[in-house]
Amino acid sequence: MTEHPLQPDADPVTEEQMRAAWVGEMPSLTGRVEVREYDPGWPRLYEREAARLRGVLGERVLALDHVGSTAVPGLPAKPVIDIDLTLADSADEAAYLPLLEAAGYRLVVREPDWHEHRMFKGPDTNINLHVWTPGSPEAARHLIFRDWLRSTPEDRRRYGELKLALSEQDFAYVHEYNNAKAPLILEIYARALAAGGR
Repeated sequence: MTEHPLQPDADPVTEEQMRAAWVGEMPSLTGRVEVREYDPGWPRLYEREAARLRGVLGERVLALDHVGSTAVPGLPAKPVIDIDLTLADSADEAAYLPLLEAAGYRLVVREPDWHEHRMFKGPDTNINLHVWTPGSPEAARHLIFRDWLRSTPEDRRRYGELKLALSEQDFAYVHEYNNAKAPLILEIYARALAAGGR
């Protein structure tokens, strides 16, 4: 069986990989990962951030999407708003980094070997702003996963229960928590892709 081109990589992320990607020192967790029951205010936080980003970047914004668990009504989540921003070329930092920095955004992750991914933290709201280039398979995966969980109560329930259970465990870094979620995420992706997600 050949792998679907949008199926994510099954290999866990190593501490070495994460340290190499962080701009500056990679933060360690100071306690357990906080996972909360769904907050209906999360979409409003996204909309406020989206308006600010459109104001800062204007026509450079090719796509802007609320992704991650805070974008799925009823799903427990870390209180961090995940946003996917698609620009003409995420590797061309000169075209957008000064504008974002002037608005208070801070570049924290640079991954040139992984779809030219960049990640920023916001000026006030706790966000993960992911920057991609058009056609990024990871940005497509985020939308497939979000939409599948919005429409599939059983997978939403299973994923939420796993996240709550993992929030009771001790991890040194957040990527360890993400690695612990990965087997179920891969299983859910496989179902979504088999059902026609693209």
